[in-house]
Amino acid sequence: MSDVLVRGARPVPLVDGVPDSLVDVLIEGGAVAAVGPAVERPAGVEEYDAAGRWVMPGLWDTHVHLGQWTLTRGRLDTSRVESPEEAVNLVAAKVAEQPGTPVIGWGHRPGTWSREPTAADLDLAAGVTPVVLVAGDGHHAWLNSAAQAALGLPLREGMIAETEWFEAYQRLNALTDAGDDPASYRRTLDAAAALGIVGLVDFEFTGAVEAWRERWSQGCDRLRIAAAVYADQLDDVLTEGLRTGDPLVPGDGRLTMGPLKIISDGSLNTGTAWCRHPYAAGAHPDHPAGAPNLDLVELTVLLDRAHAAGLEVATHAIGDAAVGAALTAYERTRARGSLEHVQLVTPDDVRGLARLGLRASVQPHHLVDDRDLTEQIWPDRTDRCFAFRWLLDAGVPVSLGSDAPVSPLDPWLAIDAAVRRTGDSRPAWHAEQAMTRREALAASVGGHLTLRPGSPGDLIVLDDDPLVVGRPAVALTVAAGRVVHRL
Repeated sequence: MSDVLVRGARPVPLVDGVPDSLVDVLIEGGAVAAVGPAVERPAGVEEYDAAGRWVMPGLWDTHVHLGQWTLTRGRLDTSRVESPEEAVNLVAAKVAEQPGTPVIGWGHRPGTWSREPTAADLDLAAGVTPVVLVAGDGHHAWLNSAAQAALGLPLREGMIAETEWFEAYQRLNALTDAGDDPASYRRTLDAAAALGIVGLVDFEFTGAVEAWRERWSQGCDRLRIAAAVYADQLDDVLTEGLRTGDPLVPGDGRLTMGPLKIISDGSLNTGTAWCRHPYAAGAHPDHPAGAPNLDLVELTVLLDRAHAAGLEVATHAIGDAAVGAALTAYERTRARGSLEHVQLVTPDDVRGLARLGLRASVQPHHLVDDRDLTEQIWPDRTDRCFAFRWLLDAGVPVSLGSDAPVSPLDPWLAIDAAVRRTGDSRPAWHAEQAMTRREALAASVGGHLTLRPGSPGDLIVLDDDPLVVGRPAVALTVAAGRVVHRL
């Protein structure tokens, strides 16, 4: 079914001028065909009675690692451990429960631990059973000796981080049954639809373009997907002549080519986010202000190649030095796209984003996860972290995402963090940088702020006003005219 008429719904006013009255919304051929009172239902079109519920454009998550999020369902949850000893005890219990089965974990954040974990810690708990514990930021992992050998890594006691880890991650499926088969993806997509999500930008590391083409025909065509590419896959995309927005399956505009993704610096938890000033604590002695993964020349070359071929570029930049270098590269190449995360900025950076017309793709729940660590290692610059108000006031287009599995794939959680800037009973962290609920919702709909003729046929019907209720129940989700969720 690609046609539907939603009858008697109240539009959510994400912009001024939205009528405060019940309307009907007709979607035909995957696009909105009519909006107004008493819209006539064409023959054969499904009718849904909204009964006065609220209607708005569907939600997007503009930064997801969908394969990793799908895999977390079957992985050992280490998100609550607060020391190496607690993690080791979890691993030992898992090995005892399933002897000989490799253990893959996800979620711990060792930046606040009192000591560095070692491979020897895990060797004692697991022996020859491979153990890989991926940190909650996704930028490093803690492996025992057996896992390092199995993944072809040089043996060492410390963490595997950044580029070396990203490359090793692609070999992780060799250790265990992946759990990212089409059926698992379908469950993930259905769960996303139940939250009101109609579209995702997928930044998975492992060949997303071809993988999506394959799984699309296996029932994973639930939502709109923009599949990103990394530098090691760029040649194949350029050879095929794909540009951002091009359909990956002929005739189906729901699955499209996304941007080139570049990881220009590291993360807060690894002490590798590249800053203009040294960390107060937590950085490597050789890199007291963090470090770039690419120098400016390498970054500029990548942006230039992608831009010349019609690809947008999504550049991961967490530290303010990384943000500044990325802005220089975008300006030199005139590339289009986004900065991802934009966790630490200066007012000049914000003005640069606005001047260049770049999007700030931000993940608000990271401020909940990183609040305490930021106070510890960047105590002199917390007022410049997650500077949503600066970005909005400067006119920078802002889009919200989760970075799942770093944070849960849940747009309502991201909206809440953007507005309240706290995840517990503590007061808002730098409340002066908060968004309003209207702004956060507007940053979550993929740039389509109203339902009007010609707009994408993506909408959600909610039991409550999302400008008032933090987590309204999603009664209906329609993506490209197809009902993908119904209570």
